[in-house]
Amino acid sequence: MNANRVLVVDDDREIVKAIMLLLENEGIDSAAAYDGDGALAALDADRGISLIILDIMMPGMDGLSATLRIRRERNIPILLLSAKSEYSDKVLGLSMGADDYVAKPFHPQELMARVKSLLRRYNELGDRNASDSGKTLTNGDLCYDTGTRQLTVSGASVRLTATETKLVELLMRYPGRVFPAEEIYERVWDEAAYGVENTVMVHIRRIREKIEANPKEPKYLKVVWGIGYKIEKF
Repeated sequence: MNANRVLVVDDDREIVKAIMLLLENEGIDSAAAYDGDGALAALDADRGISLIILDIMMPGMDGLSATLRIRRERNIPILLLSAKSEYSDKVLGLSMGADDYVAKPFHPQELMARVKSLLRRYNELGDRNASDSGKTLTNGDLCYDTGTRQLTVSGASVRLTATETKLVELLMRYPGRVFPAEEIYERVWDEAAYGVENTVMVHIRRIREKIEANPKEPKYLKVVWGIGYKIEKF
């Protein structure tokens, strides 16, 4: 087994068992919980968990409520899993802090591809393997340290998830350049982009809320309508 461990959370124990078997076949260790409260308890007990696969519709504390609670303290990737596939549910989940979303019934290969992509991103840019050496990218009041992967705004640290960190680093490396949503998705999510505009848009909005004095009138993170997104160059 490798160093990654995935927490699988679903009230359907057969689904949990099936996902854990898929993970085992990929050489990924796993743990199980069956509701939101169980997920929070498992995270408190095991700080080595690198990713959470979290069902939305569960009795007691549901997956969205658990996502909000987790994001108060942890930046580990959250992959939402739900029978609901409507656009509004996907956007709601991403807005609450999830990194990705897969609808049931899911194809095992798709689920594992998403898991591997999230783990790669977390291991590269999450709170693991941080280095003290690196280059500082400065643009106006924004400073991003490529070694520690830390963003500050006017000297104040900004807490980002691994997905948000990679997105910020991409835009900070090329201030003024406009990136189409498809290119952002392929670079950050590390997979082919098909109909990804809404996913990228939600993550851009979350970052904007963290770095802008007035997110409705952003100074830095701009949308160029019909083309894509950019960090304004200062």
